[in-house]
Amino acid sequence: MALRQIITGLHPVLRRRAQPVKKINGPVLNLLQDMTETMYHAPGVGLAAPQIGISRRLVVIDPGEEQLLQLINPCILEKKGEIIDLEGCLSLPGLTGEVPRAEWVAVEYLDPRGKKVRLQAEGLMARILQHEIDHLEGVLFIDKALRMVDPEGERAKEGKKSE
Repeated sequence: MALRQIITGLHPVLRRRAQPVKKINGPVLNLLQDMTETMYHAPGVGLAAPQIGISRRLVVIDPGEEQLLQLINPCILEKKGEIIDLEGCLSLPGLTGEVPRAEWVAVEYLDPRGKKVRLQAEGLMARILQHEIDHLEGVLFIDKALRMVDPEGERAKEGKKSE
C-alpha cells in the first residue's frame, strides 16, 4: 500500500467522466487499498479515483466508526428528499459550500470480490455517496453549491444565536 497525492484545484482529470472498471484484478485491488490509506491519512470520509489522478470509477468511503466501503462502478439508482448542508472536498482545500443533496439514496456497485451490492443510505452516508459519485461524473461540489461560506464564520454566528 502507498499514499497517493491528492489532486487539488481545477485539474482537468477532476472534470472528466471516469471510465468504468472492466476487470477486478490485482492492480484495481491495490489501487483501492492505496485510496483507502490516502483517505484516512488526509483525513477524509471519502475519496474517488479521479482525486488521485486516475480516471476510473472507484470510490472509497468511511463516514466513521470503521464503516469502510470500497465501491467499484457505483451508480445512484434512486433519490428521495432534499437537505442542504455544508460540504468541503479534499481536492478543494479551504472551500466550503452549502450544497443540496438527496436525503436518501439507493446505490448499486461491485465490491472488491466482484459481488453486486445494493446499498440504501441516508444522512451523512447518503451525502458522501452523492459527493463521491459526482466526482466520477466530473462534477465538483462547487458546481452544486447554493453559496460558498466560511465555516468558522458560520459556527461563530450559530454560537451567537444560541446564547
